[in-house]
Amino acid sequence: MPNAFIEHVNLTVRAPERSAKLLHDLFGWNERWSGPSALGGRTIHVGDDRFYIALYTHDGDATPADTFRKGRPFNHVGIVVDDLDDVERRVEAAGLIPFSHGDYEPGRRFYFLDFDGTEFEIVSYRQAA
Repeated sequence: MPNAFIEHVNLTVRAPERSAKLLHDLFGWNERWSGPSALGGRTIHVGDDRFYIALYTHDGDATPADTFRKGRPFNHVGIVVDDLDDVERRVEAAGLIPFSHGDYEPGRRFYFLDFDGTEFEIVSYRQAA
């Protein structure tokens, strides 16, 4: 079998700079690239040297609200962190609301919606102290 991994996920957002700042503030990820999109509009790539999330907007046009309903275009983005409580505090400091906390095998988790309604699952497989 090939050794496969996810290199990036491309999300449509209203304000890529705002979304990039959120990802930096929550996870310490940095901008890898930004510029015009081949399809018009612009994109910012935020991540580390292994992967990134592409934050796309089409020339600042408002994206139809229908696009930002849960489950459209997908259910959520899962992010693994070492310190779940620290990231939850950062989510709250950003003015966002954590919900659906779970503590079950194989780890602890919570969810939040970003500024555009994209759902993120934050999970830690580290044993609580």
